Amino acid sequence: MAGDTAPHVVEDLLGVVQLLSDGSVVRGDESVLGPKEPLPDVPGVEWKDVVYHAAHGLRVRVYRPASSSGTGSVKLPVLVYFHGGGYCLGSFAQPPFHAFCLRSAAELPAVVLSVQYRLAPEHRLPAAIDDGAQFLSWLRCQAELGAGADPWLAESADFARTFISGVSAGANLAHHLTIQVATARLPVSPVRVVGYVLLSAFFGGAERTASEADPPAGVSLPVEICEQLWHMSLPVGASRDHPVANPFGSESPSLAPVELPPALVVAPLGDVLRDRVLGYAARLKDMGKDVELAEFEGQQHGFSVLQPFGQAADELMRVLRRFVYQGDTNAER
Repeated sequence: MAGDTAPHVVEDLLGVVQLLSDGSVVRGDESVLGPKEPLPDVPGVEWKDVVYHAAHGLRVRVYRPASSSGTGSVKLPVLVYFHGGGYCLGSFAQPPFHAFCLRSAAELPAVVLSVQYRLAPEHRLPAAIDDGAQFLSWLRCQAELGAGADPWLAESADFARTFISGVSAGANLAHHLTIQVATARLPVSPVRVVGYVLLSAFFGGAERTASEADPPAGVSLPVEICEQLWHMSLPVGASRDHPVANPFGSESPSLAPVELPPALVVAPLGDVLRDRVLGYAARLKDMGKDVELAEFEGQQHGFSVLQPFGQAADELMRVLRRFVYQGDTNAER
């Protein structure tokens, strides 16, 4: 009988996420996609996990330089960070994202908050963005608590110098959260978002760009995988021009009237999504927004986590430090 047919695989993502015909999802071991060799530690950084959304069991990994502990220490800017994985893969605890956050905490220096969020296809978009908003609401509550906040944040975090950042899908998420804050849909005061950072941003669209139609050689993220990730993460039936994927699509509200904080857009030029990232920066600049574009010749999508201790990552740390600390001489920016 047809009703006795066992569930079968209808979508297979890199052999580690399988969507079955009955809507269930089977997840394998994502470590097969990660680095084969262990990544080095970064001395002088403390980290711990804190629950920010008990109902969903979501946590944030808090990093700070050990030298910033203690009530007499100078408070540091806050870098909120969302991991990548096309909204279907990844974890804040995976070694490449962990390594990037360790380096950021040590070298900027900063309090880094690496945020866990729910993944598709079990939790299709906008679930991840909703989780990010819940996190920023939690951070607002921490700022309101003052000395009663989590001790590490109370001692070390300057909430008035908060940056929203992410890599790949995490950069997409960072964009959408920044828009929510800038349009006052997401109240965060006394937290002040003074900038946002998009690393290898994961944007999409129904029509392929030139770099998607004729990709650079040896890309780390093929266009077919990009399209599969959007198919598995967007609401069922949505096209890649959905506002979450395409911030400049026909369904997306104009960003022209939005008073955005300064942006740092990092574009690896060996990325199949290069044209979307460059186009994002160009469109914002045309609107008169404050955008710094950092191009990395020959680098792949997600180079900051694919090779978190490589030469390009070293240069990225210098760019990121300059961007985060430029506000010290222009506090009202």
